[in-house]
Amino acid sequence: MIDIKDVAKNVIVEEADTVRNLVGFIDDDFEKVVKLIYESKGRVIITGIGKSAIIAQKIVATLNSTGTPSVFMHAADAIHGDMGMVREEDVVIFISKSGNTPEIKVLVPLIRNIGNNRIVAMVSNTDSFLAQNSEYVIKAHVDKEACPNNLAPTNSTTAQLVMGDALAMCLIACRSFSSRDFAKFHPGGSLGKRLYTRVSDVFDKENRPRVAPEDGIRSVILEMSGGCLGAVAVVNETEHLLGIITDGDLRRMLEKYPDVDGLKARDIMSRHPKTISEEELAYNAFMLMEKNSITQLVVTGEEHIYKGMVHLHDILREGVV
Repeated sequence: MIDIKDVAKNVIVEEADTVRNLVGFIDDDFEKVVKLIYESKGRVIITGIGKSAIIAQKIVATLNSTGTPSVFMHAADAIHGDMGMVREEDVVIFISKSGNTPEIKVLVPLIRNIGNNRIVAMVSNTDSFLAQNSEYVIKAHVDKEACPNNLAPTNSTTAQLVMGDALAMCLIACRSFSSRDFAKFHPGGSLGKRLYTRVSDVFDKENRPRVAPEDGIRSVILEMSGGCLGAVAVVNETEHLLGIITDGDLRRMLEKYPDVDGLKARDIMSRHPKTISEEELAYNAFMLMEKNSITQLVVTGEEHIYKGMVHLHDILREGVV
């Protein structure tokens, strides 16, 4: 009977070692490829066959989402018509472990025949046909697969994937690609929403529970109940924020004072409430709530003017997280 846990752990250790060894293969050719893609007026065409083709598709998706126009071309389909997508100004990256598959051997000279000399090999075997017939070689070398028969692509595809990520991240750095840029390519889902949805987009601007510092406890309770936010802001006559009273403050008031009839809002308010600008990202509001274990933040404008409150439910309802 095999020890399943040991098998799984060994695979993870082997693949981790493979990734660690890739550090030594970041050489001048790798740097040249990054610069070639960055300065190119064309696209990146990535091709491969078998499991390498699947890795190629993932790398294409990563590059596209981070500002590098890229296209996947299956090596087998390329020699049956798809090669028509390749232009002279494109950078063509071939991904192959052996670098000697029949489709690759056919395709490389065909790419050259259309006038494209920007051929990059991402390959394990640097003595292969592909490596010897490419302008640049990205070494994704592996000694063996994690497969016990040394057959199923495991370490090799992991190495290819990591090298693809390294390319993409270097290009992000070259372009100073920001989270705002990232949002342009990811407008849908929670990932996109957290990058462009602002506090002003989610909080209820009409629901602004507030009291004056001299208001009594009854007024505080009625205003808090009406707002249904579990808190009320304390503001002066010019709407400048002075503090906040939460339902927790009311409970602590009852524990501290035997007689509450004479108390005013200023007596029980917290004078340094957590606030956030209405122009701040809603996701940052969520993170601030998480950090401080609270469910609402006071929204302020210029000069600390009270605008309202953003509640955790507002952010969740919008699908930001």
